[in-house]
Amino acid sequence: MDIQESEEQMDQALAEPASAAAVDALKEQTVAAPVKSASTGENVLPPMFGVPDDLPADGAPGWYVIHCYSGYENKVRHNLEQRIETMGMKDRILDVVIPTQEEIEVKEGKRRKVERHIFPGYVLVNMALSEESWYVVRNTPGVTGFVGMGNSPTPLRPEEVNQIIKRMEADAPTVKVTFKVGERVRIVDGPFNDFRGNVAEIDMERTKVRVMVNFFGRETPVELDFLQVEKA
Repeated sequence: MDIQESEEQMDQALAEPASAAAVDALKEQTVAAPVKSASTGENVLPPMFGVPDDLPADGAPGWYVIHCYSGYENKVRHNLEQRIETMGMKDRILDVVIPTQEEIEVKEGKRRKVERHIFPGYVLVNMALSEESWYVVRNTPGVTGFVGMGNSPTPLRPEEVNQIIKRMEADAPTVKVTFKVGERVRIVDGPFNDFRGNVAEIDMERTKVRVMVNFFGRETPVELDFLQVEKA
């Protein structure tokens, strides 16, 4: 599956928001914790119930996607990193990443930088898939499952990982505007201050918007910076 297909699947999975009861249940979720071995005194995994039958004994490292409730991504990463440390899984679970992208939000004539999750409700894990590593990740508080075919996690292809990394490392932040083509806006700066018109075109690369305003009884296109307009 490519990145676009991944995004569509992720969006579809998140189409119905979780109920308040489901979120409360998530907060109170109890999972199997490590127990101390009677012989060695070290933390070990309890019996592993629900592990898929076709997992490798010790798979090669790869990037996998886990699902959680939107808004709980940072909490899930924190929980998982704690379990990796406590259960001695650093050699099997190598990294936990929340893909984010810097975005410039234009609202009420002001710009502000925000960090946006590229895939809300999803966390990436670089891990060597095995029964033990699957169990540690799947039973982390807040994790609702792996993305994959059936009950088996499916690793991302190298090209998919590269595309995500490129989006995260992009030099120029993306720009988010609160208006769209066809909507009514008000000009808040420049010679046409306080004029109103409809958005005819939005140029994201140049951060410019073309607005059709009524000037001397004629519809006239005016090119403006994103900061110069707001929703009417």
